[in-house]
Amino acid sequence: MNSTSGNARDGKSSSKLAVPAAVVDAAWLAGHLSAPNLLVLDASVPPAVPGLVAMNAEGPFRAIPGARRFDYNRDFCKPGSSLPHMLPGTGLFEQKARALGVNADSALVVYDDSGMYASPRAWWMFRAMGHDNIAVLDGGLRAWVAVGGPLADSLEQPHEQGDFRAAFRQHLVSDFRAVLEALEDDASVMLDARSPGRFRGADPEPRPGLRSGHMPNSRNLPFARVLQDGTMKPAAELRQIFAEFGGPQTRFTSSCGSGITACVLALAAWQAGLGDVSVYDGSWAEWGAPGHLPVVTD
Repeated sequence: MNSTSGNARDGKSSSKLAVPAAVVDAAWLAGHLSAPNLLVLDASVPPAVPGLVAMNAEGPFRAIPGARRFDYNRDFCKPGSSLPHMLPGTGLFEQKARALGVNADSALVVYDDSGMYASPRAWWMFRAMGHDNIAVLDGGLRAWVAVGGPLADSLEQPHEQGDFRAAFRQHLVSDFRAVLEALEDDASVMLDARSPGRFRGADPEPRPGLRSGHMPNSRNLPFARVLQDGTMKPAAELRQIFAEFGGPQTRFTSSCGSGITACVLALAAWQAGLGDVSVYDGSWAEWGAPGHLPVVTD
């Protein structure tokens, strides 16, 4: 993707930033922080993974200057759903994105304060709504602090409406019906990003009332395997990891506990050059609930 593009307004030419890849490092962000069409989003949520600690849980609140809150638990979620932070419809997503100040030509960089835990979901959501000019900050807030990036003690409040336009991409989102079909398709592989203990049914689910185990024919790829010290592994290593589960023509679908770390796998596959991965948005919060969906244990 080109880093800039020409755009005429009021008879003048202006330069518009475009992210160079789906993952950018802190040095790149620091060098482009003043770009007029750049918008930084904080998508942090308290991690539900044992051993993963949010940076802002350890002391005074810190943020990248100018960052705005991307909240997929209260704003960017399907109203009235019994499942956590489900992807909303195009109309609501567009409305919320505009209220956040997102424009059609915005270059978005999203981060979280746990490394690369929650931010890939925001990347996936915007791509599912047709916006490709978005990247995840490699290593998140910790990486920004490590390079000496400037810090703010609060997030910025939106001050004007954006003109973002949503265009839904169905192939990036799976429901349980699509998953049932994929599980019986030899050309498809379902990747479960949960821990091995949860996948096997040896460890209890953190959400009460859910069954333990995994989907028949699914494979376990814990999201931590694609990361190294909170940053994304190099593309060559990612390709080796995904090669354990399928070839170049394999259609991957990812799942996890509630649709968060499944997006880490989707981002990793994209970085590996494997193209789009469909995310099962309901994930185990839906599949593991008592009902007719099949569950097995090892």
